[in-house]
Amino acid sequence: MSEGILIGGNDAGQVFLNPRYANRHGLVAGATGTGKTVTLQCLAEGFSDLGVPVFLADVKGDISGISQAGSPHPKVDERVAKIGIENFSQRGYPVAFWDLFGKQGTPVRSTISEMGPQLLSRLLELNDTQESVMTLVFEFADNEGMLLVDLPDLRTTLEYLGDNSKELGTGYGVSKASVNAILRRLLMLEREGGRDFFGEPALQLQDFMHTGRDGRGVINILAADQLIMSPRLYSTFLLWLLSELFENLPELGDPEQPVLVFFFDEAHLLFNDAPKSLLEKIEQVVRLIRSKGVGVYFISQSPGDMPDSVLAQLGNRVQHALRAYTPNEQKAVKVAAQSFRANPGLDTFQAITELGVGEALVSTLQDKGIPAPVQRILVRPPHSRMGPASPAERQAIMAADMNMKRYAEPYDPRSAHEVLLERTAARLKQQEQAELEKRTAEAKPRSSGRSRESATDAFIKSLARAAGSSVGSKLFRGILGSLLK
Repeated sequence: MSEGILIGGNDAGQVFLNPRYANRHGLVAGATGTGKTVTLQCLAEGFSDLGVPVFLADVKGDISGISQAGSPHPKVDERVAKIGIENFSQRGYPVAFWDLFGKQGTPVRSTISEMGPQLLSRLLELNDTQESVMTLVFEFADNEGMLLVDLPDLRTTLEYLGDNSKELGTGYGVSKASVNAILRRLLMLEREGGRDFFGEPALQLQDFMHTGRDGRGVINILAADQLIMSPRLYSTFLLWLLSELFENLPELGDPEQPVLVFFFDEAHLLFNDAPKSLLEKIEQVVRLIRSKGVGVYFISQSPGDMPDSVLAQLGNRVQHALRAYTPNEQKAVKVAAQSFRANPGLDTFQAITELGVGEALVSTLQDKGIPAPVQRILVRPPHSRMGPASPAERQAIMAADMNMKRYAEPYDPRSAHEVLLERTAARLKQQEQAELEKRTAEAKPRSSGRSRESATDAFIKSLARAAGSSVGSKLFRGILGSLLK
């Protein structure tokens, strides 16, 4: 077995990432244009070579070239020689393309039920009152046995609760104003692409966790150059994906190498304006998901973008250059320098400001999970292409992907939207029937009060009146006597 994943080297030797501790997570930080993308590409290649599947987001649209072999170049040869890499070759890697909008890769979908009320509330930027209404929506759907699949399901259920809260009882009392506010947020989400994301068939996590025919791990690339324009949708989707992995993968303890490595680019978007409850959930997932064999690597400009509770769990660090012109930038450099295990022979603070493009400070976990002293290295060049795949190359990969056949066409199952529309239509029909019966009863002609009598009835009544007088009594007895003879 190799020493691990080669990151780069210096005059003292080569620096590797130990697969045994790769699930202890990591951080790749640095200012724009300092080489973070190339480092990300090298790490993804290294995990793939070990047979570990990888998931990453292509935020700038330039990492898709990992699917194609790199091209020889004198600068590449020079760096290979400086680091002392033997038998270096240019080669492409097995790749699967994914896209929430279904244009640059296999469509990615989730259901409203799988997303859950907390993540949806963050996605919609709801306040506490509105989040409680969202929680009631899920509780009502569960109690009624209804599926919440897409945005029409959520909208119809909200409207149903708003219109029928009195009939449903005090447990489902909701403010019409809160319902209307959430509905407006849903409309905004639809315009940002939410309609494409929520639906069936929903993504199955095992479809991320494959190896190619040659045994290398498949690198799953999410097209995020458009998605990043909706930063809350981007960060919420990746957090949902992490949560699903955490909830569904079995416990493995500390495997010899990860079963999946997850790269979270533009990680600061995950933590911006996040409420305390959500930060606690993120911290819990990051802390516990390593026992499922999943390594999470955050990509951001500065370690200061991470909450301390999360930063403390990132054992493997790669730091590219940072600027230090302003007081805030100097503070960020200080935070980055202090996050490494000190090296007596290196001024970490000064080195961070002096690093050139393609250089980095690195500290990885060694035996027994102890961080190695920080080292200044040259990052190795990728085996694959640095830059995007062409549209034709992307289309060829997509056409051969079995996932595209599975997820390309959406379908709409019978869910809350259909159930509640049927229920509302049935209730309206009953109301119309009752109203019709009421109008029919009111339109029926009333009787005159004195019914017409037959001739016989009138004759008998006259006899009864006559019987009241003495003459009548005699006459009545005479008639009866004659009838009884």
